[in-house]
Amino acid sequence: MAKFLFVMTGADHWTLADGTEHPTGYWAEEFVAPYEAFTGAGHQIVVATPGGVVPPVDTGSLEAEVNGGAAGAQRVREVIEGAKELRDPVRLEDVDLSEFDAVYYPGGHGPMEDLAVNKDSGALLNTALASGKPLAVVCHAPAALLATTGDAGVSPFAGYRLTGFSNAEESQAGLADKAKWLLEDRLVALGADYTPGEPWAPHVVTDRNLFTGQNPASSAPLAAAVLKALA
Repeated sequence: MAKFLFVMTGADHWTLADGTEHPTGYWAEEFVAPYEAFTGAGHQIVVATPGGVVPPVDTGSLEAEVNGGAAGAQRVREVIEGAKELRDPVRLEDVDLSEFDAVYYPGGHGPMEDLAVNKDSGALLNTALASGKPLAVVCHAPAALLATTGDAGVSPFAGYRLTGFSNAEESQAGLADKAKWLLEDRLVALGADYTPGEPWAPHVVTDRNLFTGQNPASSAPLAAAVLKALA
């Protein structure tokens, strides 16, 4: 049995360029699909958030239209309601990575607000990358990589092949023109070898122990890739 650390946002909003707060949190599918995959394989999950707050779900991610219909939305709600790990998170500041076998960051716009500037998360990402343990990050969660630094101020993720929510997807979602910054642009500026796939289609990129997925549809195949690496 492996022990997974789920690092999740504690933010319930994303501050837009005009200063308004766009309601958000974590994206349901990006928690549910890996949670089911990992627990179904017999693994343990611990959730960590900044300050140990209960991670807020983006209510838009619970709607039928983004879950394949009413039955899919109901199933997602049931998994979240039954996941006791979500209700009892540990403080990200107190995490000892040596206690875990793998790390996973779900997305949603929440990480754009808090994890993108969280030094504890940045330090954990640096350590996880150097450890060789599987490190999986999906959709908007690669924003957390912006808080990483290394020698001479260069991120250790510079030069890694990865993906994340694309500018095209943000535009199609209607938020690109309202955002302070776009994830794809910042990842490129970080020095990462960013590779987008088709908008909204599953797209997973693996480089050494770093596993990244582009969007919600990528969360299940991302989880499958991590499980294969642990086998």
